[in-house]
Amino acid sequence: MNDMKTPPSNVEAERALLGSILMDAIGRNGDRVMDICLSSAVSAETFFDPRNREVFATMLAMSRASKPLDAITLTEELRTSGKLDGIGGAAYVQSLIDQVQTTANAEYYLSIIRDKQPRRTMIERAARVIERSYDEGRYPDPRTVLGEAEKDFLEIGARGGTAMPWSEAVEESFRRIDRLFNAKRASLEGLSTGLTHLDEKLQGLKNSEMIVIAARPSVGKTSLAMNIAESVAMGQMLTLKDGSYPPLVGVEAKRRPVMIFSLEMPIEALTKRMIAGRAHINTWRLNRQLMCKAEREKLTSNLFNTVSEIKDAPLIIDDSAGLEVMDLRARARRAKKQFGIELIVIDYLQLCRCSEKAKLGRQIEVSEISQQIKAMAKELKIPVIVLSQLSRANEQRGDREEKPKLSDLRDSGAIEQDADVVFLLRRPSRTSTSKDAADERLAIIDVAKNRNGEIGEVKVNFDSQYVRFEDRPLELHSDPSMVSSEPVPQPSDYVQDPML
Repeated sequence: MNDMKTPPSNVEAERALLGSILMDAIGRNGDRVMDICLSSAVSAETFFDPRNREVFATMLAMSRASKPLDAITLTEELRTSGKLDGIGGAAYVQSLIDQVQTTANAEYYLSIIRDKQPRRTMIERAARVIERSYDEGRYPDPRTVLGEAEKDFLEIGARGGTAMPWSEAVEESFRRIDRLFNAKRASLEGLSTGLTHLDEKLQGLKNSEMIVIAARPSVGKTSLAMNIAESVAMGQMLTLKDGSYPPLVGVEAKRRPVMIFSLEMPIEALTKRMIAGRAHINTWRLNRQLMCKAEREKLTSNLFNTVSEIKDAPLIIDDSAGLEVMDLRARARRAKKQFGIELIVIDYLQLCRCSEKAKLGRQIEVSEISQQIKAMAKELKIPVIVLSQLSRANEQRGDREEKPKLSDLRDSGAIEQDADVVFLLRRPSRTSTSKDAADERLAIIDVAKNRNGEIGEVKVNFDSQYVRFEDRPLELHSDPSMVSSEPVPQPSDYVQDPML
């Protein structure tokens, strides 16, 4: 390998492109070539030769300032800024014009130099990876180097063209609102959770949102997250009706790829829980041989049907323990590219690691992890559900209901700040002083924060035998806000938003 190789470049094409921009002032095309460069997101870094880089940076500044651009004005601008001598004087500017006879080939020159830039960028970032790999003191965990390397390289292909112009964003938002006004039936803005009343509150799990499900241990936060993931992957509601699960309402009832990072439970435990829950098998009784023959035969039939239903579900499960958050983001990017995932579930946040911030304290480390997860949701443009532990503060306030608050989120206030939606899950039957302590099936999902919608409590049923959540009939909702004079939306009332 020759370390002295010149990075990929074509200085002649660079000079020809710059000359074409200047020749526009002579002809009748005006700023055509510069407009092509701007629409193609060309920057000074696109050029290899430092002189050409400086010339284009000055051209770009003049264009944005609406200054006339030709050989004379460019020379004067370079002289005023003290950069003219550095590029070779006025003779170099004139030589750019002498380089070309016509601007007709400007787009071809542009394509040549644009093809060279990513190669130089890859070489530069590969060198950075090599440097990090040698630096064991600063990067003791090689997975951190790998995660940053993958992020750096994937960014090369993702550059440019991602920002939506304001006028286009306004028009797109208007079209969405107009569809809602003109729709004869209700529709959801995001993915369905599989729970009707929760969907009514949230209007679905929206793209780029970070949704936090927080609870004390063994309350059911993992079960709720897995139930939602199952619903999205299967395209079905969670409430069993007529012996089967009905298709999702409010969105197109199709299977959508879901990725689950299970930092706590192994894949075998998650799979067993999902199969048993959908088949309505009480694994505790099964393990202890407490079922009669007839019951076993019935459940065996359910088991085979369930396995045949879910074995091809688009679920990707990563059960790596102690995952670095940068490594997690890298794996999510790969899954997005390879499988087109539309939802991510992380179980749970406090088990993620960020070695770079760990020495600064747990709060700062958790804060960085939370920020990285939120950035991942925005980068991939999909909803991300992340589970979080709650502190014991709700048990120490003297509240009979022991209702958790946002401030109870464990380890860092950054979780509350970064999250778009926060569910505080509780089960009154676990609190002896609660007025609903006798209702063992009641679970309350308190939507304590919802950046883009309503907040408030949603009551659902939780079947502890099968660790499954399902809709709770409205007549069992004691909260008056859940009982409206308006007719209750039915599955047939929802339509698919064509933009989802």
